[in-house]
This record gives sequence, structure tokens and C-alpha cells, in this order.
Amino acid sequence: MLSPVILVPAILNGLLTGAVYGLIALGLTLIYGVLHIINFAHGALLTAAMFAAFFAHRLLGLDPYLAVIGLTPLFFALGYCLQRFVIGPAAHGEDRNILLVTLGLAVVIENVLLYAFGADTRTLNLDYAFDVVDLGIAFLAVPRVIGFGVVLVVALVLWLILSLTDTGKAIRAVAKEKLGAELSGIDVGHIYAVTFGLGTACLAIAACLLIPTYYVNPHIGNAFVLIAFTIVVLGGMGSVTGALVGGLFIGVVESLCGLYLGESLGQIGIFVMFILVLLFRPSGLLGERA
Repeated sequence: MLSPVILVPAILNGLLTGAVYGLIALGLTLIYGVLHIINFAHGALLTAAMFAAFFAHRLLGLDPYLAVIGLTPLFFALGYCLQRFVIGPAAHGEDRNILLVTLGLAVVIENVLLYAFGADTRTLNLDYAFDVVDLGIAFLAVPRVIGFGVVLVVALVLWLILSLTDTGKAIRAVAKEKLGAELSGIDVGHIYAVTFGLGTACLAIAACLLIPTYYVNPHIGNAFVLIAFTIVVLGGMGSVTGALVGGLFIGVVESLCGLYLGESLGQIGIFVMFILVLLFRPSGLLGERA
């Protein structure tokens, strides 16, 4: 049994990491909750966002935390246009076609990034990347603390949008009953595109939170999106709250497994958890039973 001196910092750091995982999963589950499809391009779009944050610093000198101000609306517009003018028209109203289109987009985006930037791994050297906050019982990395705070703010803003705005109410109406929303005058195609844009904007924010301490290459998004899929299943498909809670839980699981089994085996616990949830509660912790 490990001492609390070791265990408490591991749990706290797991929560901080899990918050960013939850933000990535939030975009994925938001799109599923409204469009009722899995966005296979999610990982590739995260990679594109991380490259954008990287080059915003290298070429423009923008700190990643400042770059989020420009990249969030940019990626919202990208997501909106992809759904409105590519995914929607190419799908012809068939969910299975949407899956194939998003899978095709993932392949295209990854290969464009590979062609443009090569397979090299890139990192940023930021002055604060290795700074820590001393809580007495634990040392917490400053970028992770900032990330945790930003995720809480984003979750609050998203909740306010969905709860109080007309667009948010339309999103919830389309998610609940597409045909009824359409008959009441809601532009379902527009709402689909807005939702996809919000999910992609979440990726831009997550990328700016990740890039100070993570590397970037054309395939990095795949590693994060696998964890995001696990979080979405754990929290409940389409559950926004479930994505955040699941992200925190998975972050702690990964941290504790890394502590007990070694850093290289830290993610084993995540996928064991994924299998257990599928076996015993396929609807997820906060998901509704079919």
C-alpha cells in the first residue's frame, strides 16, 4: 500500500489531466448527442488544432493560452463549414454515410498534415512549462492547473449556451426530437452545423491547453481520441456531464495505474475500464438506458 504522500499527488495530477481529456470527450459527446453519429475525424481535427497552436507560437509569437482566443472561433467556423458543406451534403441523410465521410475526412486531414509537416515530432519550449504550484501535500504543474481552470470555465459557458440561448434550446430540441424540431420551424441543418462547430471549437481549446506540455505530430490526435471514446462510453453517450465526470475519473485511473504498474503501462487501466463498462453498464454512468 502506497503512502498518502505519494497517493494524494497522483490523484490530484490525475484530476488535472482528466479535465483536458474530458474537454476532448465533451466535443465528441456533444456531436453524438445531436447528430447521433460518432465523429471519426475528431482525432485528426485535434491534431490540426495542435499544429495551429504550435505554429501560432512559432510564426506569430503567440502564447498558446492567448492563441485560444483566435483559434476557437476559427475552428468553430471550420467545424460549421465541414458539417454544412461537406459532411451533410455527402451523407445524403444516411447515418452510415456520415460515418464513412468523417472517416474519410480523418484520412485526408492526417495525410495533408503528414505531407505538409512530415512525420517529425515538434515541441514548444515555454518558460512556464515546468513551473509547479506547491500545495504542501503535492506539487502541481502550472500548465495543468491552468488547463483545469479553463475546462471548468468552458463547461460553464457551454452549459449557459445550451440552457439560456435560443440556439442552445434549438440544439436540445433537435437532440430530443429531430422531426418535431423541424416541424416547429428549426433549421435542423444549421443546428447540426452549429453543434459540429461547437465540438470542433472544444478541440481548439484543448489543443491550446495541451501544446505547452505535449509534443505534436500528424498522428498525435489518435491517442487522445481513443481515451475520449472511452470517456464518452463511461459517462454515457450524449451526456455532457458524463463526459466531464468520466474525464476526471479516467485521469485518476490512468495516474494510479501509472503509479502502480509503471508509466508505460498507465493506460492499461483505461481500456480495462472501457471493457468493464461495456460488460456491466453499456449505457454509461450517466447515460439513459435504451
